[in-house]
Amino acid sequence: MAISLNSGLTVAVSRSIRQTPLHNVNLSKSPFSFSCNFSLTPNFSAISASHRSSCVIYSSTGTETPVVSEDTINVLDDVQVFDLNGQGVPISDLWKDRKAVVAFARHFGCVLCRIRADYLAAEKDKMDAAGVALVLIGPGSVDQARKFYEQTKFKGEVYADPSYRSYEALRFVSGITTTFTPGAGLKIIQAYMEGYRQDWELSFEKDTRTRGGWRQGGIIVAGSGKNNITYIHKDKEAGDDPDMKEILNACCVQG
Repeated sequence: MAISLNSGLTVAVSRSIRQTPLHNVNLSKSPFSFSCNFSLTPNFSAISASHRSSCVIYSSTGTETPVVSEDTINVLDDVQVFDLNGQGVPISDLWKDRKAVVAFARHFGCVLCRIRADYLAAEKDKMDAAGVALVLIGPGSVDQARKFYEQTKFKGEVYADPSYRSYEALRFVSGITTTFTPGAGLKIIQAYMEGYRQDWELSFEKDTRTRGGWRQGGIIVAGSGKNNITYIHKDKEAGDDPDMKEILNACCVQG
């Protein structure tokens, strides 16, 4: 099918559209409007990755170990995140005694982060069978984390990082130019067609607007062992999900 925008851009959508109910509860209209005066061919699939037959340590770009610096490990050791009950936990404890896939959302109201949550949760049975935990962290308050969990019914664990220190330690990219990109805009169109919705109330809370709205997230695979981060993917733009085979391979799980 094709989508025609009022700017004259026609977008061919190659992925089939699922008939799913609307996700989340805030259906208020976006206060933003977007216009385009260029043409491009979108690709809604994640970045392709070559299949690896054995369990290896690498970044999403294929870089061999180490995937993070010793300085980053030391900073993460002092970062505290909070569970849905408001209990503080050193972030490295999330993978100290187990292997975990840890996803970092751009913020809790982000529509593309809700797609990421479902994208990962779809493989949770495989992770469970391999003893791998699934965790999502968002920059913001515990209350925001609770709302995200209530709206998405995420199958993994959810934590809040109100200090944003984990994002700073992992050096995730930040800026308006990494948020409002043609690729991200097309993914948002696709997300709305599939029934996902941005939570604008969460998106426009002061702390999200002033600090978290422009910083992208990523995904790591870590553990067991506090210093054992075996895979890292840093989003280049909003909605930049890696190939699932990369993540499962880093977990030593067959895709």
